[in-house]
Amino acid sequence: MQAGENGLTTELLRQLTTQAADAADHAYAPYSKFRVGAALLLQNGAIVTGANVENASYGLTICAERSAVVRAVAEHGPEMRVLACAITNLNQAASPPCGACLQVLSEFMLPASQVIFRGHSDWEDYRFEEVFPHRFKLQTSR
Repeated sequence: MQAGENGLTTELLRQLTTQAADAADHAYAPYSKFRVGAALLLQNGAIVTGANVENASYGLTICAERSAVVRAVAEHGPEMRVLACAITNLNQAASPPCGACLQVLSEFMLPASQVIFRGHSDWEDYRFEEVFPHRFKLQTSR
């Protein structure tokens, strides 16, 4: 992990990954045993976390990133913006955000916002526009 061009320090990014790991401790994953946590750093300085919540009907499972976004909107309102998103899991496996999570995050992340996740061998760190360059966007959307 390295300090981002948006002024985020290495220490702050480390704090985000630690909080994401703490959130993964609260994941509900009785089927896959794949426990994921996400931590969002908002523009107002708040950090909001979420964990994956599985369901016996697999399609109703919610990923940690979307869980965190829903919580952030509920706690900080729909105008909140995400400066960084850290994702980790307790299985030591690569955990980039899925397409559904990227699309939901695209409503709230800035192009230069950082996305940090465990890769195959180490942490990976990208600008949001690098991870998801072509989002679906309505003409009336932000």
